[in-house]
Amino acid sequence: MVSLQTPVCDFGWNPPDFDLLGVDGKRHTLSSCMGKKGLLVMFICNHCPYVKAIRERLVKDLKELESYDVNSIAIMSNDPTDYPEDSFENMKKIAEAYHFPFPYVIDESQEVAKAYGAICTPDFFGFNSNLELQYRGRFDASRKETAPESGRDLYNAMVQVAETGKGPLEQIPGIGCSIKWK
Repeated sequence: MVSLQTPVCDFGWNPPDFDLLGVDGKRHTLSSCMGKKGLLVMFICNHCPYVKAIRERLVKDLKELESYDVNSIAIMSNDPTDYPEDSFENMKKIAEAYHFPFPYVIDESQEVAKAYGAICTPDFFGFNSNLELQYRGRFDASRKETAPESGRDLYNAMVQVAETGKGPLEQIPGIGCSIKWK
C-alpha cells in the first residue's frame, strides 16, 4: 500500500462529465448528481484503510450536507483484479451495509479518475453550484485509524461552499492509498 497526498485545490477548475453505472443499477452523470448548491465527487474504494476509518462519519456528514442542497457521488476506480474486495459485487454489499446516501459508481476504464487527476482513496473534489472546484482537501485529521477530535474539514468546507459559493483558502491535503491502476 502506497500512501499519497492530494494536490492543492485548483480553484475554479471545471470537472469533466461522466456516465457511470451505479450499484443501484442506474447510470449516473455529473448533472444527474448535482445539488442546487454544490456537488462532492469523491474517489473511494472498499479495501483502503483510510476509507474504512472514515466510512461511518462520511455517511453521516454527507446526509447532513443534503440539507444544504449539496449532493455527493462516490466513484470506485481501482482495478479489482488484485483487490477483489473492490469488485462491483462487493461495492453493492458495502453501499447497502453502510446505507450510502449517495450513488456509488464504478469507473471500470479508469478514464474518469484520470480526467479528474484523482490519485488516491479517498480523494475529494468539492464543487459549488457553478461546478467550479472549491475544495480538494482532507476529510478530517484522522488517518488509517479514526482519530478522536479529528474535526470536520470536508463537512465545514462544503457548508461554506453551499453558503458562499467559495471554499476555504486554507486547505490541508488529503492522504490515502494510491489508486490501483491497470
